[in-house]
Amino acid sequence: MSVIKKWLFAICAIILMNGCAPLRMPVIVRNAPIEMYKYAYISPTKELTSSIGGTYGGQYGIYGSSTTKSVNPSDVIAGILIKEGYIILPELKPELSNETLIVNYGESGRRNRGLGYTIEVTIQFSSAKTNEMICSCTAEGQGETEADDIRQAIRRALTSLFPEK
Repeated sequence: MSVIKKWLFAICAIILMNGCAPLRMPVIVRNAPIEMYKYAYISPTKELTSSIGGTYGGQYGIYGSSTTKSVNPSDVIAGILIKEGYIILPELKPELSNETLIVNYGESGRRNRGLGYTIEVTIQFSSAKTNEMICSCTAEGQGETEADDIRQAIRRALTSLFPEK
């Protein structure tokens, strides 16, 4: 019986380690200082809606619940950039191109983590005048739904780009 307990403990430990693997550290690539820009134009993104649900049964029947969450990545990015002092432009203006960043968002991967998966996002900042990449940040997130994953990944990426002052 002792051998079975040891094997069961080992298997549980392996499952817990895989299920609780930490998120990867955000990656920042800087080609030029981002601080010299005042305005940002964020490329439009589509809203993502995701749901999570569960059912459970009891003596008196089956019950269930579900939660639906939505996220628009450009709205999350805009909120963080506004908090950092950037002025968000609804359209590109040639007279402000020297001080304007173009912000692009993309999902750059998924990674299995035992009992779930992470979504990795990359946010790219380029100059409106030269179209050269100023910097980019990549991070992954994991929450209850895909919307939570994306929201967390964007926050982790931008928080690492703009550390607390």
